[in-house]
Amino acid sequence: MNSFQKQRYLARLTTDVVLILSAFIAARIFVPSQTSLFSTRNFEVFSFIIVAWYFSAKVTFLYDNFISRRLSEEFLILFKTLISLSFIISITAFFVSKDPQYSKRFIAVFLAILWLTLPLEKYLIRWFYAGFIFKKHTVKVLIIGTGDLAIQFCNQIINSHKYGYRLAGFIDELPNPALNGQYLGNMAYMEEVLKQQPDIQDVIIALPVSEASRIKVASSVAEQYFKRVSIIPDYFSYAQSVSVMNIGSFPLVALRRLPLDDPEMRFFKRAFDIVLSVFAFVFVFSWLFPIIIILIKLTTRGSVFFVQERWGLNVKPIRCLKFRTMIDTPTDVDHNGKYQQARKNDPRVTKIGRLLRKTNLDELPQFFNVLRGEMSIVGPRPHPIPLNMESKDTVSNYMLRYLVKPGITGWAQINGFRGETKEIHQMQKRIDFDLWYIENWSFWLDLQIIFQTMINMVKGDENAY
Repeated sequence: MNSFQKQRYLARLTTDVVLILSAFIAARIFVPSQTSLFSTRNFEVFSFIIVAWYFSAKVTFLYDNFISRRLSEEFLILFKTLISLSFIISITAFFVSKDPQYSKRFIAVFLAILWLTLPLEKYLIRWFYAGFIFKKHTVKVLIIGTGDLAIQFCNQIINSHKYGYRLAGFIDELPNPALNGQYLGNMAYMEEVLKQQPDIQDVIIALPVSEASRIKVASSVAEQYFKRVSIIPDYFSYAQSVSVMNIGSFPLVALRRLPLDDPEMRFFKRAFDIVLSVFAFVFVFSWLFPIIIILIKLTTRGSVFFVQERWGLNVKPIRCLKFRTMIDTPTDVDHNGKYQQARKNDPRVTKIGRLLRKTNLDELPQFFNVLRGEMSIVGPRPHPIPLNMESKDTVSNYMLRYLVKPGITGWAQINGFRGETKEIHQMQKRIDFDLWYIENWSFWLDLQIIFQTMINMVKGDENAY
């Protein structure tokens, strides 16, 4: 995040906090109480609301670069944030409020004000940036390079007029017919261009990484004329999203953007896992587990639970729990030495086990793994270690799935990629879905996966056997 993006982020956050404070004060005026507006209790309540808003906005990515979004998308993200905030405030008030009637009235008025004013505020902010900041304060840029990367940057960023840039022209050794007369000359002419156009503020270098010498020359010339220099790395052939961080004096480019690298997001996901797991144990598993255990005991011999070592976060071994659905076998390896995955009409699956697997009920003991911190409710499904060993050298990017905790259910599973994977391409598709989830994680995506999993449990999954 550059300095301008940081300023924009802080400005938007500060504006929202001021508006929330105004809504809080207005709600207190419309729904008066015996305590003073400036009492310690009101300060604590307001502080809690701000913290709830901040975390809600983080999980919905409300404060990501909003200029590149459509207004409809911005409103959708805002509504998700407001729904999350409303839920947190309402649930907290239900458990801690000493005056439920006052709390209901106050929360209703407070949230109504926010729902009415925040969309208007977001619209006005976009109007302000588009009408004043980016029209009257555009940044004139010179692009070094005439290849596909430079053309794409010009078409998507500069010509869109949404980012506050205007083009001075292109510099490179060879012209490109697609430049429409905007080619200014070769690298030797760069200094002359900067002299003739002193209002150029930024120089964008869009050259291949292999052109290190030309990149060095271009940046050196630009800095002699006090121009800000930015480089577009040509990593897009093997990475769709990158992020940059500084460690000491070294800039590091991460080839994958991982939302769960953010400690706040990990904390929020972990808190959600604990709350939902405790709720499930108290209200569902307390009566469902005894029923399943009795059915297993009455229909098969052997243990109730099946414990298998699998890989967790950072390939750390975990003991994964399941209800036993198969007869005990001396080995899980076939005559070719390959791991025997459960297959359709597998003779090893018991009658009650077939029902449990079809409805995903056999996975429910893994909520113990969730409470122990070894798994998450949503994430890439953990595979048996022999299957990991077979796949890690044949399936592209297979090991990247262990950058996050494994899950009881996942994005690949609700998209039909569960069950047996006979061919490499089947496992590759599953891993592609896992990686998409890892790179695009959000609280709302987790909720979508949980709801779809519950639907699949009711109707049954044809790939569950």
